[in-house]
Amino acid sequence: MAEKKPVIVIGGGIAGLTAASLLAHEGLSVTLLESHYQPGGCAGTFKRGPYVFDVGATQIAGLEYAGSHARIFRHLSLQLPSAQILDPACLVDLADGSEPINIWHDPHKWKKERQKQFPNSEHFWSLCKLIHNSNWSFSSRDPVLPIGNTWDLIELFKAIRLPNLATGLLTTLSIADLISICGCSNDYRLRHFLDLQLRLYSQAPANKTAALYGATVLQMAQAPLGLWHLEGSMQVLSNYLSRSFCKNGGKLLLRHRVVRLQIAANQNSWTVHVRGPDGKIMHLDAFDVVCSLPPQSLIELMPLGSGLPQNYLQRIKQLPKPSGAIVFYGVISRIALPENVPLHVQLGVESPGPYFLSISREGDGRAPIGQATLIASAFTVTNDWNFLNEEAYQDKKQIVINKILKTINEYFGFTTADWIHQELATPRSFAYWTGRPEGIVGGLGQLPSNFGLFGLPSRTPMNGLWLCGDSIHPGEGTAGVTQSALMASRQIMARRGLKINLRH
Repeated sequence: MAEKKPVIVIGGGIAGLTAASLLAHEGLSVTLLESHYQPGGCAGTFKRGPYVFDVGATQIAGLEYAGSHARIFRHLSLQLPSAQILDPACLVDLADGSEPINIWHDPHKWKKERQKQFPNSEHFWSLCKLIHNSNWSFSSRDPVLPIGNTWDLIELFKAIRLPNLATGLLTTLSIADLISICGCSNDYRLRHFLDLQLRLYSQAPANKTAALYGATVLQMAQAPLGLWHLEGSMQVLSNYLSRSFCKNGGKLLLRHRVVRLQIAANQNSWTVHVRGPDGKIMHLDAFDVVCSLPPQSLIELMPLGSGLPQNYLQRIKQLPKPSGAIVFYGVISRIALPENVPLHVQLGVESPGPYFLSISREGDGRAPIGQATLIASAFTVTNDWNFLNEEAYQDKKQIVINKILKTINEYFGFTTADWIHQELATPRSFAYWTGRPEGIVGGLGQLPSNFGLFGLPSRTPMNGLWLCGDSIHPGEGTAGVTQSALMASRQIMARRGLKINLRH
């Protein structure tokens, strides 16, 4: 029976957990392999005494009724975790002495804000909204992108409507092109704001971010969508999915690191070589393998002779290299925080920023009453960290911590005495924590050349090997990787002559 042919999912982040949970719910025999002692990946947490820190992701999209998380949770008969809408979703300070920009949840309030902040830019925002509405309706019909075979093509055609054909003409354009089309090229403050926001979601500024992608993410904070703050921690999302997976018969193996993938001579099954917590190598067989790790991981997992086609290897090697991150984890006395401070602030400082700051809410489970966790993250080049000797590495960490503290203290008016805890994670930390090559975070930059039809497909050229995660359409964020996991799961089911009947 097709249901009994085993599936192995590699990586217990949100993408891997979602794919594993969906397939187990459909009755397939699924084993999920996670190298760390808990699932969650870049949307997980760690503890320091009474403090809980979100590792990477600190806000979540897709909890509204039609959102990707909400749809998956309904299908799995799970209650959504407790969360509050972020309003404002973020306060953006351009660090140029001008008034900070509040990204409001209410569309009318946000329109007034941007009219005040960026006069004469409404043509640009109206065009973005038009593109977003077209993209959102398209995405809700579960298209398959990029196309790998006839089934994928049929599913894509099912999702297309006339507005999608119109916006599809913009496929090769960037957000900077839209700015130019709308006559806003000379609004350098608007451009600075867009560069800051887009780097968060696409790891690229306006002149490199695909118009179809950027126009959508720039609208994510407003109703009927929104960005949310989870009660407890981001780990709650992983815990819900893990329980569903195990309840439906899935086998979760923590502290099991995949060291090699090998396709059988008949090209129709796989052997997964795994190092267990005792250091011994075990060999697991599977009909399908879902890899939620970055696709660059396949270079190490499938050395010569493992079945990786040379042309596919070259394509992976030529992928744009994602950034690394430095993340400051601190605890501050809540009394030191300014009154009504937003939970998320973006500071457009130069070095080593710009920073994205996340502050815990009182009573949300991340810190004792009267204290707050404060996380500051910035992108970095992984090579700046990974080739240092230990002494140079520790010296560099201290220099960066001092820079971050100086910026935050000056911005909020903190003193040294206000800080209770502080530490820094680097690409080395993320390589250890998540197993990602060189500690890269996020997925591929969402450039016109690798977005949508031009991206890396979830369907690989090797029979039965599938990809999901932040390098696969539609991109980064827990909501995005959830959609990629759904897409790969549907393809796996179709390969077996089955389907997932997910309600819209």
